[in-house]
Amino acid sequence: MDFNVKRLAADAGTFLSRAVQFTEEKLGQAEKTELDAHLENLLVRAENTKQWTERIMKQTEVLLQPNPNVRLEEFVYEKLEKKAPSRMNNHELLGQSMIESGNEFGPGTAYGNALIKCGETEKQIGGAERELIQSAAINFLTPFRNFLEGDFKTILKERKLLQVKRLDLDAAKTRLKKARVADARAAAEQELRMTQSEFDRQAEITRLLLEGVSSTHAHHLRCLNDFVEAQATYYAQCYQYMVDLQKQLGSFPSSFSNNNQSSVDSAASGGFHELRSSSVSRKARVLYDYDAASSSELSLLADEVIIVSSVPGMDSDWLMGERGSQKGKVPITYLELLN
Repeated sequence: MDFNVKRLAADAGTFLSRAVQFTEEKLGQAEKTELDAHLENLLVRAENTKQWTERIMKQTEVLLQPNPNVRLEEFVYEKLEKKAPSRMNNHELLGQSMIESGNEFGPGTAYGNALIKCGETEKQIGGAERELIQSAAINFLTPFRNFLEGDFKTILKERKLLQVKRLDLDAAKTRLKKARVADARAAAEQELRMTQSEFDRQAEITRLLLEGVSSTHAHHLRCLNDFVEAQATYYAQCYQYMVDLQKQLGSFPSSFSNNNQSSVDSAASGGFHELRSSSVSRKARVLYDYDAASSSELSLLADEVIIVSSVPGMDSDWLMGERGSQKGKVPITYLELLN
């Protein structure tokens, strides 16, 4: 019990001594031991690294997820160590809307088919975006966050301890100056030697940690290269998806009416009306590529020749097409009847 009381009293005395030393330094009434220039520069570099790492992380997160509400939700789930619910990104949502509207207008129409193809491409871009976000999170954001929550917190802890050791050292210097009695002066000199040794040891520990920031910069440089490579892959994928989509859309009519009846009337002038009113078959040249939307339809390749005929009860926008043993519905807007 007595030991604990004495220890508490000693701790209180040490704390008071540090507080007095700190206050007098602020008031200019006490000398302050300055850190060497090299250590000061290392401290400044570490603080700058911390600030810029935080800023780069924040802007990267904004780039990868522009919606602040979603970012907040993901942050909460991360703190709770739970997986955030899966949701479609903006490209995937757009793609889904295009596909649904294309099916509504009819995959057999040029506009409907084009919407479906655009929607599929938007979904592909959405998938590529997911891969970019995952790569950036693992190879870029996580190492940056680990530095802030690991190495830099250790640096902060040791830097605060260095400040405490400096206050103890300067307080010991002050007591030595004020000592008048020989015994008091001898005790003050012994305390000064001890506090100087502790300060030097802590300064060395802090210096070694701060010099490790160079390794952090080298690691973050590798992470930056990984991030750039992930972005290059993403944009290359998006470019290729769009080039492929352009090629597919380039085989569609350059212009068409939104009124389906106008397309039917125009086609009728080319002989489709007569074909539908008879039971004969005709040859037709395919104008544009067409991907069958179901097993009842026939996929088409531009410039190929197929046999078409009318089937009672079939929609006026469609004919029955035959290619060898293959048979299925084909849209008349993709055909030109041959004589």
